[in-house]
Amino acid sequence: MTCICALSRERESMTLVKAKRASRSKGLLKRHAIHGLNSFLFSDEKLFTIEEATNPQNDRIISSSISSIPEELRYVSRIQKPHSVMVWARISSIGRTPLIFVPAGVKIDTRTYRELILEPVIQDLSKTMFSGKPFVFQQDGAPAHTSNATQAWLRSNNPDFIQKEEWPPYSPDLNPMDYSIWSILETRACLKSHTNIDSLKKSLCREWERIPQEILRAAVEAFPKRLKAVIERKGGYIE
Repeated sequence: MTCICALSRERESMTLVKAKRASRSKGLLKRHAIHGLNSFLFSDEKLFTIEEATNPQNDRIISSSISSIPEELRYVSRIQKPHSVMVWARISSIGRTPLIFVPAGVKIDTRTYRELILEPVIQDLSKTMFSGKPFVFQQDGAPAHTSNATQAWLRSNNPDFIQKEEWPPYSPDLNPMDYSIWSILETRACLKSHTNIDSLKKSLCREWERIPQEILRAAVEAFPKRLKAVIERKGGYIE
């Protein structure tokens, strides 16, 4: 009986998530139609390690038997708990912000999110990237993003943002950073393993600036198409 009840609750929870994803996707699609492609600024964070990036779908060796594959190519070695750094970035169809590296040991709570992420970037964007025009700032549902203090700060400093009741829950498939740009950056910056964090940071910064703006724009242009796909699937995931 316990298992049946737990399964029932899980199904109800998933049904609610899908309903919110569909409903909020409709709202975002309307906002996109009003504001236009160039006014959305997408943000996200990702943990990068000093290890070489691998893709199990692409990193393959064709062979008739495993014995014919050299020993050093059969396995991908991994370090337990490799050195890593948390990276923040924002993109739009017309530009990008510099990468922000979270200092080691710093926990991202409401205060540090405002001081480290929001204040250094958001207040200047209307004067720089967006040339005095308002823009729609996107962030996911992380606790530091959705706290009352963060939401209040954004209302005062950038009123046009996607509030916590507007962004679909559990939706990396709707954020261009998640469904496109992070993987591109990781492939480029972590083509080989790094000996230390400084080397990783330099590679990330270099490759971040080298990503063509056309790629960023294409990722952002996919956003309304993905919203429509989620709506068509009644909140179901599209990847």
